[in-house]
Amino acid sequence: MSQPPFYRLPYEARRDQIASQSHLTVDQLVELTAHRQATDENLIENYLTTYGLPEGVAVNLTVDGRPVTVPMVTEEPSVIAAASNGGRLLASPTGIETQVTQRELMGQIVFSHVIDPRDLVKWLTANRKRLLNVADAAHPSLITHGGGASSLRIRQLPPDWVLLDVFIDVGEAMGANLVNTMTEAVAADIKAHRDEDILMSILSNYATHSLVTATCEVPVNQLKTSTIAGAAVAQRIVEASDLAQVDPYRAVTHNKGIMNGIDAVVLAMGNDWRAVESGVHAYASRNGQYQGLSQWSIVDGHLRGELTLPLALGFVGGATRVLPLVKVNQQIAHVTSARELMGITAAVGLAQNVAALRALVTDGIQRGHMSLQRKSLALSVGATPAELPEVMHRLATITQPTMAQAQAALTAVRQANLKE
Repeated sequence: MSQPPFYRLPYEARRDQIASQSHLTVDQLVELTAHRQATDENLIENYLTTYGLPEGVAVNLTVDGRPVTVPMVTEEPSVIAAASNGGRLLASPTGIETQVTQRELMGQIVFSHVIDPRDLVKWLTANRKRLLNVADAAHPSLITHGGGASSLRIRQLPPDWVLLDVFIDVGEAMGANLVNTMTEAVAADIKAHRDEDILMSILSNYATHSLVTATCEVPVNQLKTSTIAGAAVAQRIVEASDLAQVDPYRAVTHNKGIMNGIDAVVLAMGNDWRAVESGVHAYASRNGQYQGLSQWSIVDGHLRGELTLPLALGFVGGATRVLPLVKVNQQIAHVTSARELMGITAAVGLAQNVAALRALVTDGIQRGHMSLQRKSLALSVGATPAELPEVMHRLATITQPTMAQAQAALTAVRQANLKE
C-alpha cells in the first residue's frame, strides 16, 4: 500500500518524517514542537511550526493631529528605534499629515493573440456598463457596503495584446479574492459573447488607484546635533534625497529604509507585505528609472518631506480574520478603517526615512545600529537578560564585535559572577 501524499499525513507523521530526513536532534525537535500552534495548521499546507517574529511599538508619532502608537513586527533591531526617533524629529501640532485620495484595486483580463484588436476594443467600449454590472453581480454584498466595480480601462500592447482593467472599490477588505472572483466572472461573460483567447484574469498588485501621501514640515533647528547646526543637517538631508532621484544604486537603499517601517506595520496589521513591496518598487520606477520614493526640500526655514506610494491595505478579511493579534494591534493604533491604516503606515515610512537620512549625513548609520547589534550578538551567544548589561558593557569599546568576542565577554561575565 503506497504512502499518502505528504500534505495528507497527520501532523506528527509530517514532523517525524522531516526530523528523520534532516537528522534533527532531540532538542531541535522539541523546539519545533514547542512553537506549534493548532490554529495555524489550517492556514498553510504542510504545516510544521509557527515561526515568530518580535513585535514592538513605534512611539513619538503624531499623525493628522493625533498621537499614535504603532505596532511593528520586525527582526531588525534598529527599525522601531528609527521610527520612534523619526517621529520625535518630526514633532509638531499636526505631525505628519496624510491624504488618501482614492482606494481601489484593479483586476486584469488579458486577451492574447487578438486577431482584430480594434474590433475587440470597440466591443468592450460599447459593453462597459453591462460588464461592470456582471462584475458587481459576482459579489453583490460589496454594493451594500458602498463598494463595487467603478470603471474599466482598455489598453493595447504590442504585438497583439488587449488588456481590460477593472477597477473595484473593495470597501474595508483586503480584497484580492474579491477582485479575482469579479474579473473571472467578467471574463466568463465575455467568452460567452466573443471567440477570444483570454490568457488570464487576475488582480494586479500595482495599486496606482490606492495612493497615499504623507507630508511633514518641521523647523530646521529641530534637526541639529551636538556638533552640526540644524540648517546644515537639513541641507544635507535634501542633498541625500536629491541623490536618490538620480542614482538608482542610492535609491534602492533609500527606499529600503522606508520599507523597513512600512513592512513592519503591514505585517503587524495582517496584510500582504509582499504585494505592498512589489507595488511600491514598481511605483518607484514609474518615470522610467528607479527613484527614491520620498523627496525633501527646505521651505521658509522648514524641512519639508513628502512621500507618495501605493498601499492597498485592508482593515478586514484575509489574515486579519484568523490572526488574533491583528485585532489587538488595530486597537493599539486606534485604527478603524483601511484609509486610516494606509495613512499611519505611510507616516511611519516617512518617519523612518528622516531618521535614517539624518543619521547618514551626520554621525553615520552604524553608530546607532551597533548598540542594538551588540545586544543581538550578546543574546545570540546565550546571554541571559540578567547577564546582558554586563556583556554589553564589555563589548562597548569594540567597534565591530565578533561572535567570538561576544562569547569571550559572556564567559568573562560568568566567571566574574562565580567569584562573587
